[in-house]
Amino acid sequence: MQQTPKGLRLHIALLGRVNAGKSSFLNLVTGQNVAITSDVPGTTTDVVEKAQELLPVGPVLWLDTAGFGDVTELSGKRLEKTLNVLDKTDVAVIICDGDKIGQVERKIITQLEARKIPFIVVFNKADVHKIKNTEGAIVVNSLDKSSRDYVLTELKKALLRVCPDELLNPPALLGDLAPEHGLIVMIIPLDYEAPKGRLILPQVQAIRDCLDHNQTVMVVKENDYANVLKMLNKTPDLVVCDSQVVDKMVQETPSNIKCTTFSILMARLKGDLNSLVEGAGAIAGLKDGDRVLIAESCTHHAVKDDIGTVKIPRWLLSKTSKNLIIDHVSGCDFPATLANYNLVIQCGGCTQNRKQILERINQCQNNNVPITNYGVCISELKGVLERVLEPFPDVFRRYKNIKNG
Repeated sequence: MQQTPKGLRLHIALLGRVNAGKSSFLNLVTGQNVAITSDVPGTTTDVVEKAQELLPVGPVLWLDTAGFGDVTELSGKRLEKTLNVLDKTDVAVIICDGDKIGQVERKIITQLEARKIPFIVVFNKADVHKIKNTEGAIVVNSLDKSSRDYVLTELKKALLRVCPDELLNPPALLGDLAPEHGLIVMIIPLDYEAPKGRLILPQVQAIRDCLDHNQTVMVVKENDYANVLKMLNKTPDLVVCDSQVVDKMVQETPSNIKCTTFSILMARLKGDLNSLVEGAGAIAGLKDGDRVLIAESCTHHAVKDDIGTVKIPRWLLSKTSKNLIIDHVSGCDFPATLANYNLVIQCGGCTQNRKQILERINQCQNNNVPITNYGVCISELKGVLERVLEPFPDVFRRYKNIKNG
């Protein structure tokens, strides 16, 4: 991978009324003509995404949205897409037409405060407006390309001021689960779903995280794992596997070696592992006619033995022996109404940011619908969840308490 994945970037949404200059501001800070600009209201329709390295903040993803106050025929659909962007927004930049804070801007601020999204205010079009009140805002003329260095400096300072530390310094994926110079063994099957000539994103991220923590990584296929363990003259500090072979890994891993799965690591990094483990507890209580939603974040082409559309439904029906109704969604699709569901199973979310996964967990909890993720669900269905939660003592104890009633 030559670039930071979207799911690990700080997501910054540009919000404001139509013709406030959001797209011009994006073009200025990126130094490129990323977005089409025009005086015609509603020029920006779909969300425009642009990745940028914004040191010392780090890798970011700009989200240029359709403006509020659009009165064109498709305004309703454009506004709906803009509001959906807030589900994955870490921090917002409100672009104002001059220093005007009117009903539109106050509506945006209300939406952001309700979702606890930090924001920055930018007073744009300083070339045509006499901007008097500049307190707490960045004053810019987005058409003045010579001001880019100044605007970037002010923007970075503002981002560092408003962003919580966990956004700027995300937790480790797994490097904190083993000592420095420790040995981590990763079991990676090369099945139908493995992309040709490369590894999937969570596996690459895990390897890089170990290297960042000065740890040694050994990568093996599932059929070689047992023999490799016998050949090692050092006991691994942690074993990580693809969820699809978790039962085989647990069977072949001595009880003194901690082990888990890539998807459980992603559940901890991207979401709330405690909530997802609690959600797995709902599997045992599923009844005939209950409805289950399986949510895949990316839109890959499903193969004949796809994990989300084939394997998990098969394992779920086998484990419960119930006549379940199983629905599937992919990409950014997620039902606005969840009341009809008895369980949601979310994928690892490697292409989504933490905010997006937490928002889905929050939606489910607000509707009293249990939610779990692929790795946690599969480990529960295989009867090994307790074993693969051992690297996480607090979650392990909580799971045991759930099981013991």
